[in-house]
Amino acid sequence: QVQLVESGGGLVQPGGSLRLSCAVSGITFSIYDMGWYRQAPGKQRELVARITSGGSTNYADSVKGRFTISRDNANRTVYLQMNSLKPEHTAVYYCNADRLWAGRKYNYWGQGTQVTVSS
Repeated sequence: QVQLVESGGGLVQPGGSLRLSCAVSGITFSIYDMGWYRQAPGKQRELVARITSGGSTNYADSVKGRFTISRDNANRTVYLQMNSLKPEHTAVYYCNADRLWAGRKYNYWGQGTQVTVSS
């Protein structure tokens, strides 16, 4: 079955860095667009960053210049490098894989990893 397993979350002080990883199995990873989303308490889930199967990236305005999304197709993994973290970046971060093919949308989620930015 399809599995997206996030790791790398944790507690970090303001100004610190974390690198999230999402290991994917059960799908042809290289043909999927991959994304990182986050959900803070009491808020809706929102897109943080996305990378297409071709390597194009886009970011939420709030993280541009701080976060970098990348992918390793050989290892079926997508990463989110987060620098200069702020308390407002505290959230559960989710990995997403999606693809539109023959009129059907294929969409999968990981279980999430908690990121807490606090002194």
